[in-house]
Amino acid sequence: MHHFLTQLPKAELHNHLDGSLRIDTILDLAKKYSIKLPTFNHSDLKKLLINDENCKNLSEYFIPFEISLSVLQTEEALERTTFELLEDVQKENVKYLEIRFSPLLHTKEGLSLDAIVEAVLRGKKQAEHLLGIKSGIIICGLRHITPNQNYELAQLAVKYQNKGVIAFDLAGEEFGRPALDHIKAFDYAFQHHLARTVHAGEADGAHSIYDAIHGLKANRIGHGTHLFQDQNLLQFIRDEQIPLEVCLSSNLQTKAVASLESHPVQEYFKQNILITLNTDSYLISGTTLTKEFELAIKYYQFGKKELEQLTLNSFQAAFLPFDEKQDLIRNVKNEIQLLNGNHK
Repeated sequence: MHHFLTQLPKAELHNHLDGSLRIDTILDLAKKYSIKLPTFNHSDLKKLLINDENCKNLSEYFIPFEISLSVLQTEEALERTTFELLEDVQKENVKYLEIRFSPLLHTKEGLSLDAIVEAVLRGKKQAEHLLGIKSGIIICGLRHITPNQNYELAQLAVKYQNKGVIAFDLAGEEFGRPALDHIKAFDYAFQHHLARTVHAGEADGAHSIYDAIHGLKANRIGHGTHLFQDQNLLQFIRDEQIPLEVCLSSNLQTKAVASLESHPVQEYFKQNILITLNTDSYLISGTTLTKEFELAIKYYQFGKKELEQLTLNSFQAAFLPFDEKQDLIRNVKNEIQLLNGNHK
């Protein structure tokens, strides 16, 4: 089954650039730009960066990002790490990846927001040209910054719409930081026909998902773990086929769930909610997309049929133009058919 999963054509919709660096690259960039790290020992740094079940909450989950962000303050670093991420996921047959990041977190050395976005887009373009992988960039607003700062980020996202930026997001510490504070930024994205996704129902309840959908007009929900708390909202999301970007390992690490056994993903899947599987952060969560699929087999007894549906869900929920999406889905279905023929 592991061999089948590595060959299964996959898409990922929820992946944070600053959480998905190679450790060797962090060390290399730190040395090159004289950046202080807690340690330059590879194995010791790995222990500091990768979260495990001992992580207590979402706030603690964010701590390792301070290390990765410290080396992501130059155009070269942003371009390189974007390319490397796409190179890494292609090795497990990810055909399409949506990479999200907040440009505001990369301004510590004076880079302009435009220079930051353009560096990431260069890395994306280079990877697509050399590797043949498709990708899109999602710009993140942040819950802890001011509504005006997020409005500026929404304007930035719209500026690069049709140039590689495909959506606007709201990320960061959820509990006690209402999404509705940032409605102006999301209205701007909506008015300019830019897709919207919102981290919600991870560190807070179903009401946070409600605000994301009905207030911020989210097309997709990042995590959505606590949707089961509101059955009427669950019915609405099912009827409207609003996708959930589920991240199993991350949900355990942030204590969105007490255990993987208690994760509601299987129940959501049974109720025909449009579930997608994602890593959240390759490095910080210590996972890969293939590993997330393996967790679905181990804990929820998903078989090949369910796994194929999950991967098709991700392509279906992608923020891609209709014709481009249909071509991609057609190719993926053909590849799955060939794969099944080889694995009989």
